Amino acid sequence: MRVLMLGSAPMAAEAATWRREPFDLVLAINNAWRIRSDWDIAIHPHDFPVERQARPGPGQRIVTEAEFVPAQNSYGGFVYAGATMAFTAAYWALYALRPSVLAVYGCDMQYPSQGPTHFYGTGTPDPLRADITLRSLEAKSARLMVLAAMQGCAVANLSSGPSRLIFPRTTRPSLAHAAPGVWCPDLAAEAQALEAELGYFVPSGRYWEEAARFDPAALDRLDALWLQAATLPLRQTA
Repeated sequence: MRVLMLGSAPMAAEAATWRREPFDLVLAINNAWRIRSDWDIAIHPHDFPVERQARPGPGQRIVTEAEFVPAQNSYGGFVYAGATMAFTAAYWALYALRPSVLAVYGCDMQYPSQGPTHFYGTGTPDPLRADITLRSLEAKSARLMVLAAMQGCAVANLSSGPSRLIFPRTTRPSLAHAAPGVWCPDLAAEAQALEAELGYFVPSGRYWEEAARFDPAALDRLDALWLQAATLPLRQTA
């Protein structure tokens, strides 16, 4: 299954004119359901304004925290995975859909200082908030890519502009050839072992209620491991 995950960056509006192929399913984050009427799944957090929530038609459905909290917990929880709806939606997709390709568009977490920040105008740059889970967006994207590759899923970025995500770039015609990223098994195992040792798991997903027990320096060490794990070192191929 090839999944298109749509975010709300200004460029995301261009997806309105794309052919449905090569995608099997369209997953829209927050307001992105407004871009295409043929979305399959819309996902939003508990505090997403009611007036902005999608109204599903035949074959469409909504995903909320009742589904995405357990899904993200199965991949280690919000502290390790990163508490943005883009990362949450991606982990939910990996858990519930088991795609072969997860192609993201308009999820680059880049916000211009002037002009529109989102396809609908100006919005809140959620990933840039002061949050202990978002100290390195690049590392969180590395972790996602490695864990996806472990289950045989290629994660790719269809955007062409600046991005905080380290996913490989690709185009829609090239998705048929997308392959899981290369990672270092030793470093990935070391990162997972450190996660287990730290024990920063909050089953409810409300990690901010326990933030005092999370050591930023330990999370920085963990982020560095995931960034290194996302690229296979030469010693693995010697």
